[in-house]
Amino acid sequence: METSAPLLGEPLPVELMNTAWADRDGVHDALRDPGGVRAWLHAVSARTGFTAPDGPDCPDGPVDLTDDELGRFGDRLVGLRDALRRLAAEVTADPRPAAASRTRELEAAVTALNRAAGESPHWSVLSWTPGQEPSRHTRSHGEAGSAAVSALAEESIAFFAQDARNRLRACLAPGCVLYFVKNHPRREWCSAGCGNRARSARHYQRHRPGTA
Repeated sequence: METSAPLLGEPLPVELMNTAWADRDGVHDALRDPGGVRAWLHAVSARTGFTAPDGPDCPDGPVDLTDDELGRFGDRLVGLRDALRRLAAEVTADPRPAAASRTRELEAAVTALNRAAGESPHWSVLSWTPGQEPSRHTRSHGEAGSAAVSALAEESIAFFAQDARNRLRACLAPGCVLYFVKNHPRREWCSAGCGNRARSARHYQRHRPGTA
């Protein structure tokens, strides 16, 4: 199963924000059910470094959650996503009503982010198999889902605490609710598709009947 969320190669906190996305039918939630949570987690697993909880019976590999764990993890992930979208709206002065987070207050968003980061003790470990490139993983004594949320929250705190947040943008193409990091001076939209829609809308406004 593939995730319905658009994956634009953005930093992981921004990819999580963009699990709320829109099309002509309205705003959608890629994390609306355990299947959607599993699909998104698997889609980004190569970029996360999340591993199973630390212990003798836990293999060192990507997190794989049971259905019960997915339910709990999904609720925490959505809560973190909503907090991040509220912080993003603050940084970008986001004017889009359809993009508004369910977390309305800035203080509540900050509290939710900090709580998520501290939910599960986690730390980094280095893996290095002879003949292969070394890699960094995140380990935890807690439940795998909690560890993953905490690690994502930690990465999100680093993102918003650094200058990278100043390059965060709300995509203002018609109907879009996504965010992106402006990684090129001429970039205005989250994707080429949104750029095309925005230019088409501008063209229509300039040439519609009755326009002076």
